[in-house]
Amino acid sequence: MRRLLIALLVLVGLFVAVDFGAAALAESAVSRQMREQIGLVDDPNVRINGFPFLVQAISGEYSSVDVEATRVRVGQLQELSVRAQLRDVDAPLPMLLGSGPKSLSVRQVEGIVRIPANDVERMVPGIEKLRIENVDDFTLEQAVEEGGDKSLRTIDPENAVRLVGTIELLGQETEVAAIATLDLVDGQAQITPRDVRIGGDDADPLPAAVQRTLQQQFTLRIDPGSLPLAATPTKLRAAGGALEISGYADDLTLGESAVSATG
Repeated sequence: MRRLLIALLVLVGLFVAVDFGAAALAESAVSRQMREQIGLVDDPNVRINGFPFLVQAISGEYSSVDVEATRVRVGQLQELSVRAQLRDVDAPLPMLLGSGPKSLSVRQVEGIVRIPANDVERMVPGIEKLRIENVDDFTLEQAVEEGGDKSLRTIDPENAVRLVGTIELLGQETEVAAIATLDLVDGQAQITPRDVRIGGDDADPLPAAVQRTLQQQFTLRIDPGSLPLAATPTKLRAAGGALEISGYADDLTLGESAVSATG
């Protein structure tokens, strides 16, 4: 009985090793394909979700595949992260690993581009150590109570951001914070400041002329390029210390150098 148990454990270990090895080969093949489809310089990271992999490989159907690339450059932006989740993928294993033309059928793609604080900072002259923070109702109410315009109460926190950084004022580093609305315009991130303070959260509102000058400084239109795999941008938000543009595309065929709708 003990020998049988040991033999079974060895077989299970071999199966797991073979499964992971086959998954790694397939992920490498998909990575090369995605580099071309998304227009990247290097192969992105690819993860085929689900275990065991071989069961999915035999059927050629995969529930989800994650593709991610970091430090992507687009124009002035140097540290973009690009992520795509492919759902319900049809890709026979011989086609993936073979040398012939490759084509993947995908029911839905969610594409995401993340713009980090470092990239936003490069676009705001005179600002250093920029942070991107989420906004909630309390933040907006507090700004109004401390002298901000009452229209701040009408802002949807889901469509807002707080940008915090430092400026040099009279030879000293001073904190500057701007509450701004976020709008998605032609796939680009539009940042429109509504309240700017110097000297911390409890600072008094600035004179109108100074407020206008700083608002102009924080007014930005950021173009991160297209979402991966022809996904249509539908949402812009602050998330995890970055700005995130996301969207979806349905019923795609990903082939050699081409993305097309199949539905």
